Amino acid sequence: MAISGLAKRKMVTVLSIDGGGIRGIIPGTILGFLESKLQYLDGPSARLADYFDIIAGTSTGGLVTTMLTAPNKDNRPMYEAKDINNFYLEQAPKIFPQKSRNNFLTSIQNVVGAMLGPKYDGKYLHTLTTGLLGDLTLKETLTNVIIPTFDVKHLQPVIFSTIDVRPQPYIYRERAILISLKNAKLSDICISTSAAPTYLPAHYFEVKDNQGTTRTFDLVDGGIAANNPTMMAISHINREMLKHDSEPMDATRLLVLSLGTGTAKSEGKYSAAAASKWGLINWMFNSGSTPLIDMFSDASSDMVDIHVSTLFQSLNCKDNYIRIQDDNLSGEESSVDIATEKNLKRLVEIGKALLKKPLSRVNLDTGRYEKSEREGTYEDALVDFSKRLVEGRKLRQNN
Repeated sequence: MAISGLAKRKMVTVLSIDGGGIRGIIPGTILGFLESKLQYLDGPSARLADYFDIIAGTSTGGLVTTMLTAPNKDNRPMYEAKDINNFYLEQAPKIFPQKSRNNFLTSIQNVVGAMLGPKYDGKYLHTLTTGLLGDLTLKETLTNVIIPTFDVKHLQPVIFSTIDVRPQPYIYRERAILISLKNAKLSDICISTSAAPTYLPAHYFEVKDNQGTTRTFDLVDGGIAANNPTMMAISHINREMLKHDSEPMDATRLLVLSLGTGTAKSEGKYSAAAASKWGLINWMFNSGSTPLIDMFSDASSDMVDIHVSTLFQSLNCKDNYIRIQDDNLSGEESSVDIATEKNLKRLVEIGKALLKKPLSRVNLDTGRYEKSEREGTYEDALVDFSKRLVEGRKLRQNN
């Protein structure tokens, strides 16, 4: 799908999925509902990749993005959205094997181990992704994807974007080399964007072009750069528009669905009184949590939501942007790796309950979500959203 053709479209569609470990079950539940509505309107073969011009995902959101866009042998998406949660329920306990949390000696060993290396060795995730994705590369996704990572060697974000690696007419040889050297295997991208510091090891890989030129990557979790990749997707659209048109993208022509993985804001997880006494170890490890990482990822996600909400509200088109997030997680629900059967099933129920809640929008003054009057539930909003996606696809097909 060529971005250069978006300038002629009435609406450009974006799906964005946050990072959050096992909490990817929450957006997985929402996406299953949305795809079912698309199938009701457009037939059982409908898939999310058919309706979104760009799907962006960070960390666990990057895994979901790949599941929805990687082609199978029939050149259709490898997974239906309804299968995402089954994937998490089956695979998460193997990616994050659970040890006893009640034994004091085991708890001490876990803390010491976390100080000496990542909590999990990542071997199962590596084997799983390479087995599923094989030699598929970034340019083969069924729609444009954006998956951020962070380079620990050069201390800068590395953004893997289908837009950047697909063949382009009339480019210089140097540019062609850069394109080919960023066309990484999807398995390497998934392992990299999921490599959350302290949880999973950083990932090193190389990409070679046909001339024998090699580029190396030393990457960790994309949440370091953009835990909420919504703004990143919008910026990519603007950049491509400016390449092909004289003006940037008109935000009134954007239709954006941004999915969070839940936070523990309402729980009051930490306090200034406690944090004032913390040293390095406490900021990194505190009662089974990682305060510094939690705060950075939540702040990153919220700032993006505030910026994007401001953009759409200032142009009087707030209905073109839906952010679905649950601020009321608590205890084990808010973890990224407590992959017990009980907690995983609880996350499924949280996702289902979220669909029934009134649609909320961020208050630009407080940063908190507030119920939006007369807009119904998230389920109602997604039903309407699915109709707009179907209409947009029909217009593209007719043109």
